[in-house]
Amino acid sequence: MIDVNRRLFLAGAAGTAVATQAQAVGMAAPAAPGTAPVPVNPVVRNRADAQVFRHTDGWYYLTGSVPEYDRLVLRRSRTIAGLATAPERVLWRHQASGPMSGFLWAPELHLFQGKWIMYFAAGPSGGGEDVFRIRTYAVVCDGPDPMKGKWSVLGKFESPFDGFNLDSTIFKHRGVSYFCWAEREPGIDTNSNLYLAPLETPLTLGAKAVRLTVPTLDWEVRGFKVAEAPAVLARNGRLFMTYSASATDDRYSLGMLTARDNADIMNPANWVKSPQPVFVSSEVTKVYGPGHNSFTVDEQGRDVLVYHGRDYKAIKGDPLFDPNRHTRVQRIYYREDGTPDFGIPVGNGPVPDRLSPVAAPDSYLMHDGDRVTVGKGLIPASQFRAVPSAGGAVMLVPVDAPDKCLVVGADGMVRLAPITQDRQFALRSGFLRQSVSKDEVRFALAGRPGQYLLHRGGEVLVGAQDRAWPPSTNFRVS
Repeated sequence: MIDVNRRLFLAGAAGTAVATQAQAVGMAAPAAPGTAPVPVNPVVRNRADAQVFRHTDGWYYLTGSVPEYDRLVLRRSRTIAGLATAPERVLWRHQASGPMSGFLWAPELHLFQGKWIMYFAAGPSGGGEDVFRIRTYAVVCDGPDPMKGKWSVLGKFESPFDGFNLDSTIFKHRGVSYFCWAEREPGIDTNSNLYLAPLETPLTLGAKAVRLTVPTLDWEVRGFKVAEAPAVLARNGRLFMTYSASATDDRYSLGMLTARDNADIMNPANWVKSPQPVFVSSEVTKVYGPGHNSFTVDEQGRDVLVYHGRDYKAIKGDPLFDPNRHTRVQRIYYREDGTPDFGIPVGNGPVPDRLSPVAAPDSYLMHDGDRVTVGKGLIPASQFRAVPSAGGAVMLVPVDAPDKCLVVGADGMVRLAPITQDRQFALRSGFLRQSVSKDEVRFALAGRPGQYLLHRGGEVLVGAQDRAWPPSTNFRVS
């Protein structure tokens, strides 16, 4: 494969680094009876630019860029976790010659006007700058089942400038289908900006496009001046449009535009850009370059962020040709003002939970250093991963301190302590997760029958189940 960058011919060379080994994947704790299995990150390896969505047929669909950039693929599963092992179908391969004979980038699947359409970016083969003469194209399925129908080329998207363009998506707002994409506009010294317009047919716009944003902030122009990969989340009376910025190494991050849902979204002035990135690399969890996201909901209807990221920071050669951008998922939480708080990339292993005491619903189990308490704080301090331990028990491991877990002291108080492998530690740190109701659980200490994780006056300890109502041992999972 030619060692070039899809942005190199537009804005100059990026730096290089040395590769390191990826981290191992954790095992999932067993799911409670009647619930969906817990997804384990990375959900699918070597699938970048991931799009996951749950269709009305009950299936989760996943597509993304393959490391060879030579084909369009699709898989589906009844659960998010099941996408990890679901069979993958090749829908279409790049052509032998012509404008779609080179690299295929960032596919997205949409049901539009009754037909399954997959949008993607492509360029011609042959090397040099011409290989990155990237434009947006679409293929269409001839039947109702995208996994069984025949796919063929529908045509090329007619963009306003017929310039370098990619990363298109469709969303519906107030009954109107909108097309949003990234493109380089003549006369603007950037690699790509974001554009929006109503969509009339799968390949033509219904009105003049507007430019929503240009990358100008420091975190948007690291390595390259990029705003790409838009994705829209409609919640709490607003539209939140995330996008990816900067080079595709560890500097890649998510930005966000916000508009009121009753505003004219074709007026760029109605979109407000967040001054800081909303999702960035984490040295703590060892996930680098999180970006090119999509949104879905899990089996319980909770909002989920889908994105790709690497397990290491140092890359040898062009980041786009490092194959280890993996598909990852984690839940989305909301601040009191209704805006999403994506937290940090949660790292490899089972997707973590937040545990809110039923008796204190506005608080969460969390840690402040090694002190464990019930209260309010940053999202990562209140996200705990259930990591399998001995005898069917689990350790509760905070995502922002992955080498520690909840441990019961001789005084019955619960603290964070470094994870060790001895048997006594397992007895003090292993909890049996017990379902109380559909969305409530309690945790029995495996080494002390009849003793449960509970809270009292903001402190967290283990003790016998009390007669208070609601019980101090019960936690709601979110």
